[in-house]
Parts: sequence; structure tokens; C-alpha cells
Amino acid sequence: MHFKLIIALVEDHKTDPVMKAARDSGAKGATVLNQARGEGIDTPKTFLGLSLDTQRDMLMFLVEEHLSRAILEKIAEVGEFESKPGTGIAFQIDVEDAVGVTHQIAELKEVVEEKI
Repeated sequence: MHFKLIIALVEDHKTDPVMKAARDSGAKGATVLNQARGEGIDTPKTFLGLSLDTQRDMLMFLVEEHLSRAILEKIAEVGEFESKPGTGIAFQIDVEDAVGVTHQIAELKEVVEEKI
């Protein structure tokens, strides 16, 4: 079984809806890193040296490769990445090897066999 790592950078108020959407689409869990900062095309706005940008969270999902595209698309839809520029991004990376996921493989086996 092969995995992909989906990384999503989302506004902190969208973390829970995005995580629910990913789980509903087949993700079995996530790691959340709070208070990520970043810059897009436009530089962040400040007032007297204080940032006016909303905080972002980094969500990481280790998912089975046959489920990854559907999860990625659902994350983008719920996070409104395409409809509202600057709200976040998500991307996936191939994972060459992973350990500690034996329990996920057992749960995913039937789901993936249906997809193939």
C-alpha cells in the first residue's frame, strides 16, 4: 500500500471543518501545527508593527494514494481555496515509506480494494 502526504495551510477558523471534510473523504487522522505564518502574492498588512493577518494552521494527512485526490479536492472546496484567494493552499507529496501505520492499512484495505 502506498501513501501520500497532504499538507493544507488553512485559516485557523477553518481547521475543524477542513479536518471533518478530510475524514469524511477517507482520511483516518491528522497532525495539526498551530500558528503557522506565511506570505502570498500580497505582503501582510500591519498596523503599528502588529500583523493584521489571521492565524493559520498546518494540517498534515497521511492518506492512501487512491483516496488522496478526492480528499485534496474536498479540502480545497471546504477551505474555499479557489473561490477566495488568500484563504489557504493544499498540496500532496509522494511518501516513499512509512512506519506506524499498520492499523490504518488494515482499515483501508477494503476501501481501497473497492476503488481499484
